[in-house]
Amino acid sequence: MQRFVFLAVLAGLALPGAAQETDLAAGNFLVASRDLSDPNFAETVVLIVRYDEDEGAMGLVVNRRSELPLSRIFESFKEAKNRSDCAFMGGPVQPGDVLALLRTSDAPDDALHVFSSIYLISTKDLLKKTLARKVAESVFHVYLGYAGWGPGQLEHEVSLGAWHILAADAGSVFEADPESVWPRLIKRTEMQIARRSVIRGRLVDADIIDRHLLRKNRRAIG
Repeated sequence: MQRFVFLAVLAGLALPGAAQETDLAAGNFLVASRDLSDPNFAETVVLIVRYDEDEGAMGLVVNRRSELPLSRIFESFKEAKNRSDCAFMGGPVQPGDVLALLRTSDAPDDALHVFSSIYLISTKDLLKKTLARKVAESVFHVYLGYAGWGPGQLEHEVSLGAWHILAADAGSVFEADPESVWPRLIKRTEMQIARRSVIRGRLVDADIIDRHLLRKNRRAIG
């Protein structure tokens, strides 16, 4: 028996106001839609680390690695002397601020729990302690700056179709190949949109949509 869904936008773009997989909340990803042209956020994946309807949101771009090694960023820290792993560009707000994400089973003092075993480090003392423990790059990323939205701003952008909201996973946050994160997650969101979206009441075979979007994503990635 054939599977049918209502026709979505076969161009692979988000529909304004389209249903999201989950809600805005700390511990979720914002995945930039293909038509988000702002150079600060084009083809980015942002981990929401703080969210409040009345105060706004804060997030870290997890897929833009810089060429700055930690040994240069923390030149005054002896704990970072031999660190060759590079920091990430966390967002356009306060690029001089240094934050970090740590994956650990033991909750660090003075760290903010984001989701699962992921914690946000925002103090100098805790950064130094973490570096002194020589934690591996696979569980510790440093970010320069962050992304920020005022009350209602992010909700408005989501309603316009600029962002897809997905539950975050630690594997994507600490992916060894960060450039692969956005192509993989945008493909996932577009497949989900194609299966559930409604436009003009027309029915289309879902397998046709899947094949169409798969070919489109292969061309975009290649």
